[in-house]
Amino acid sequence: MASPLAGAASQDVEWASPGGNAGKTHFSPLTDINPGNVARLGLAWAAELGTNRVLEATPVMVGGVLYTSGVAGRAYAFDAATGRELWRFEPPVDMQVNRSVCCDMANRGVVLAGGLVYVGALDGILYALDARTGSVVWKVDTVEDHARGTTSTGAPEIAGDLVVLGNAGSDYDARGYISAYDRRSGALRWRFHTTPKDPALGPQDNPELEAAVKTWDPASRWDIGAGGSPWDAITYDPETGLVLVGTGNAEPYSLTARSPKGGRNLYVSSIVAIDAKTGRMRWFYQESPEDQWDYDATAPMILTHMTIAGRDRSVVLHAPKNGFFYALDRATGEVLRANPIVRINWATGVDTKTGEPQLDPAADISGGPKIVFPATPGARNWHPGAYDQTRGRWYGAVLDMGNLIFVPPGPKPYQAKGMNNGAALVFTSDLAAALPSLPPPVQSAVKALPAWAEVLANPAQADVRAIDPQTGRTLWSDPTGGWQDRAGVLATASGLVVHGTIAGELRVLDAQTGMVLKSIQTGTSIMAAPMTYRLGGVQYIAVMAAWGGGGYPYVPRYSAAYQRGNQGRLLVFRLDGGPVPVPPLLPPLEVAPPPPAQAPGVTPAVIARGQALYYSVGCALCHANQPRSITPDLRRMNEGTHAAFRQIVLDGLYQAAGMPRWDEALKPADADAIHAWLIDTQARTRADDLEKVKRGLPLDAPSLAILSSY
Repeated sequence: MASPLAGAASQDVEWASPGGNAGKTHFSPLTDINPGNVARLGLAWAAELGTNRVLEATPVMVGGVLYTSGVAGRAYAFDAATGRELWRFEPPVDMQVNRSVCCDMANRGVVLAGGLVYVGALDGILYALDARTGSVVWKVDTVEDHARGTTSTGAPEIAGDLVVLGNAGSDYDARGYISAYDRRSGALRWRFHTTPKDPALGPQDNPELEAAVKTWDPASRWDIGAGGSPWDAITYDPETGLVLVGTGNAEPYSLTARSPKGGRNLYVSSIVAIDAKTGRMRWFYQESPEDQWDYDATAPMILTHMTIAGRDRSVVLHAPKNGFFYALDRATGEVLRANPIVRINWATGVDTKTGEPQLDPAADISGGPKIVFPATPGARNWHPGAYDQTRGRWYGAVLDMGNLIFVPPGPKPYQAKGMNNGAALVFTSDLAAALPSLPPPVQSAVKALPAWAEVLANPAQADVRAIDPQTGRTLWSDPTGGWQDRAGVLATASGLVVHGTIAGELRVLDAQTGMVLKSIQTGTSIMAAPMTYRLGGVQYIAVMAAWGGGGYPYVPRYSAAYQRGNQGRLLVFRLDGGPVPVPPLLPPLEVAPPPPAQAPGVTPAVIARGQALYYSVGCALCHANQPRSITPDLRRMNEGTHAAFRQIVLDGLYQAAGMPRWDEALKPADADAIHAWLIDTQARTRADDLEKVKRGLPLDAPSLAILSSY
């Protein structure tokens, strides 16, 4: 591929994939920026990306061009030295897809091969773009059943002459699968389903799924799709020729509701190793059998070598949601190490001889409210960690938090393209404050749980850690601002660890001690992993910046997104760079406008029904009605929005802007009931605002958000 930077220095060092190298270690051999001079780090250039939604991708740099992705699968190319935009691509996504998006319109990156840039769009279309121009060379629809809530948010993966893409949707009604395409033509080579289909429909696709279906009750909730969606963590191992795939959670959460007679429910919450040439499974390891706790195995994997018991072993390092840090043999899946890195009570440990976690029956959520550690956001999630093989250290964001999980009584009817997890959550960060609002029998049951003492002692702790993967021991930690403050990490051979915060800092730490060597306030929340490259004799550090992802409507008060807005940017730094332009502080909130009068015939019962629909159908997942959310606060609608409410909700008036229509789930009377509740809520909010003004209090005084969706 021709570079736009003629005469580039011979010592240029690229960052060729989102993980930086074949092992996805997020580690760079560069040493130009080091502890002795990092105090001189400043901004080289920045690019405004025209969005206020999440940016999670790690850019790549090849041939002097910095490539990255943005909201819903947008792709960009910049001159990596100057920041000059070379091209941008915006896929024509039908925003009705947001009907089945749990965790924002995220995208985690692009990959390059043979002069093509590959990106998966939110609606499941995989694009191959000309790396020089951004024009579409080919595209393919990876969604096999459009009646299901299937989306795509992960970066594609190159596996020899294949490009591989997974999907999301396990919290909705998807059946997980991974697809491999010829990277030159887009022809489908193979597809591997991570969960079986209803056995009443006939034989399974392959012997691996025939084995898997035996671990499910034949009367399982096949209508919901079973889950297991591989929405991230797809890693090709060139040493073994295997594609390692982390699979998602099972659906619904409760094992009794999902598979009444029990079973481990393969291959959810697993690492599945697939032969890239044949599409057949070589081995699997299920990290969380009988998953009832939303323990996806989709956190990023790292391929490396470690000396274990005196032998050099090719290993995959994996720290997933469930709280254990694993080292597995890449060729066989043998469990070599499995150490807890946070509080865990769903299992008492892992038998390293068999690899089996020792499940604690007390964590079965079908038996009443349970406090389970880790929480559903996971000890780890999508935020990439980094591994320094020379130092033998792994660096990454870790969350030590639990949640109260309870399953509402009675079977929950299937919702097409809707949330089907069938459980309610209260995170331990909020549990002590929320408990008085719960029914007295629930309060008593919660206080009787052994884990209640853990909640009182330490509700939640989030930090960036250095961990010894041999033992799971934390060597140092850098506390973050709160449980939502998690970001990806970069490590370099010069002994630096670089990560962002949602408060807007870019932090550079000493890899040995964790001491902060440099902090740059950018004024924009950072969640993505930084990367680094050398071009023309200059080392750069680049990072995407914007808040969002799981729980995106709940913008933390300490975040830059809350204080300064959420205009997404790509920020690139170098030694002796300049200051970062910091966005101005947002003005104070204004009193909620007066709502219209209720329609004739609206009664308290209608309002109560509207509230129930708002939460059960899924409105609250996007519209949490929080101050300075990145989605509209419906307690503060203006006159025009009220007048067009039915058109917006049922007819898709704002569909092109990202608000899907809900006519398939709601009747006109349902939409009117929801509107009645929102009118009532707005009147209450306005009265509360006016009282705060009278008392001299800020309008955004903290309030409890009990059922956040993370």
